[in-house]
Amino acid sequence: MTIVVTADIIGSRRLADRAAAQRAFDDTIARVERDFPVATQGLRPTVGDEQQAVYPTLEAALGVILLLRLALPDGVEFRYGIGIGDVGTVPSTASAQGIADGPGWWAARSAIEHVEALQRRTAPQARSWVVAHESEQERYADAVRWANAYLLSRDEIVGAMSERVRRLTYGRCLSRTQSDLATTEGITQSAVSQSLSTSGAAAVVEGFRLLGVAP
Repeated sequence: MTIVVTADIIGSRRLADRAAAQRAFDDTIARVERDFPVATQGLRPTVGDEQQAVYPTLEAALGVILLLRLALPDGVEFRYGIGIGDVGTVPSTASAQGIADGPGWWAARSAIEHVEALQRRTAPQARSWVVAHESEQERYADAVRWANAYLLSRDEIVGAMSERVRRLTYGRCLSRTQSDLATTEGITQSAVSQSLSTSGAAAVVEGFRLLGVAP
């Protein structure tokens, strides 16, 4: 199974400073990939407002996407289309690496379009979705269902968090202690505990651990 991710910048044309936003994306991606090095091919810009990555498992992709959502500052966000399917490279004289193509990428693009539809209709906080290419749908139908059910709930919780709570949740996902996080944030440990308990962060952290992905 090949798992690919297309990350699409939300509202890229409305960003007041597109260059500064791109630096935020680049810095955050580098941080997450340093803290959680599980990618086969890390997120890299392709064209316009898209980035692409390849992961060895669905769980690895879901883990990285969560950390990215938690680590990005307010005002800069991706939509994430997760595709299951074969991928390859089309040779091109204009690119030494060739052009990424194949059913996995088509599925990821379909997933992005589904997220956009969810945001407009029933789930404004939706940011992530999984689609298996038709050649893989029967084989991975159960995995796609549980992953999307999980993502809908996770996105709703994370979408309601403040930037500080996202930072705290990120730290707990990486097993930092509440005391350590309190020192970093300049607040008390009880304030950290209260923020985590009232925001749903504990469930997000436990869900991350249950993915069972070790860097």
